[in-house]
Amino acid sequence: MTIFIQSLDYQLWNIITNGPEIPIKLVDGQRILKMNNEFNDHDYKLLQLNAKAKRVIFCALSPSEFNCVSSLDSPKKMLDRLMVTYEGTNQVKDLVHDYELFTMLENENISRMYARFIDIINALKGLGKVNTNHELVSKILRCLQKSWEPKVTTIEEAKDLSTLPLEDLLGSLMTHELRISDQAKNEPKKKTIALKVSKDEESDKDEMALLTKRIRRILLDKKNFSKKQSKKLQSKGDSNKSDKDEKEVICY
Repeated sequence: MTIFIQSLDYQLWNIITNGPEIPIKLVDGQRILKMNNEFNDHDYKLLQLNAKAKRVIFCALSPSEFNCVSSLDSPKKMLDRLMVTYEGTNQVKDLVHDYELFTMLENENISRMYARFIDIINALKGLGKVNTNHELVSKILRCLQKSWEPKVTTIEEAKDLSTLPLEDLLGSLMTHELRISDQAKNEPKKKTIALKVSKDEESDKDEMALLTKRIRRILLDKKNFSKKQSKKLQSKGDSNKSDKDEKEVICY
């Protein structure tokens, strides 16, 4: 729009940005407006530029936009009204900036994140900047941390984001968060139980090894004892045989 107006007449852009050129005269050192019958050719040219600037703006507006600025009497006021409507004041710009960069903080839960988000949305709404439900739902899903990607994918595939209420989305995220929290609390208990079982198994193995060692020692002692008994019996048998032989010998 700026290039278009400047290409028509650069002085038009000056009138729109700096204010209309109003025919004035000096009376006793003071600047006062001229009466219509006091206008000269230069004054008529300035008035014509003012009207031309208003016409250029009117031709570029839609009916609803025209209704917003039609009651204003200068091109500069029209431009200021349009800038506030579409770009906002500095306060609106700051809030829009916060909205665009909004993201979930590290170690922040869903409730706190949503509270910060609603504060920004309500402030924007108070200044006339309203977002649709679909925009808010999409923004919430985009601002979640990377660990939430599986849940985000599930919601996007199962739900229609254009009709999903923001409150339902919040409830789903909080339920998922509680489930993750419960799982995290139960994991240390499982690890403790596994460690205890592992220690018990090691203790059982030690006892089994000791018992096996004792059994082997007993069996070895029994084997050695059997060998000794066997040698004794053999030795006794040899002695008896020798005595018998001696008795059977007849001396002539």
